[in-house]
Amino acid sequence: MIKKLAHVCLFTDQLPAMIAFYRDTLGFPIKFTMKNDAGVDFGYYFATGEMTFVEIFDQKKAVAQWGGEVVAMKSNHTAHARHFCFEVNGLEQEVARLEAKGLAVKPVKVGMDHSKQAWIQDPDGNDIELMEYTPQSLQW
Repeated sequence: MIKKLAHVCLFTDQLPAMIAFYRDTLGFPIKFTMKNDAGVDFGYYFATGEMTFVEIFDQKKAVAQWGGEVVAMKSNHTAHARHFCFEVNGLEQEVARLEAKGLAVKPVKVGMDHSKQAWIQDPDGNDIELMEYTPQSLQW
């Protein structure tokens, strides 16, 4: 039985910018780091609530560790997935907090599911939805 989303894994060519975004801008603490065989940190697990995480790896170091192929990062929508979503309480206040940190946030609107939403992007261009459920949200 599938219980819930455990984590989202992202590879990046700009690890310091991604760490700053997820830790400093969004406020997710680093739960732990992953070290490669040389003992160098190359992966970061960010705690996003209730045993759910975003994990981010330096893609070149990850390929060196596990094999595979380094992929050229695109300048627009680098992710293969369309987006991922964080549930938020007090969406308008969270938008104001993020904007105060200099982050571009699309205006809050109510989606087809009757939930409030706003959209941001991380430094790699991954779309992130911020969603606040309303009493009318279809998810209930």
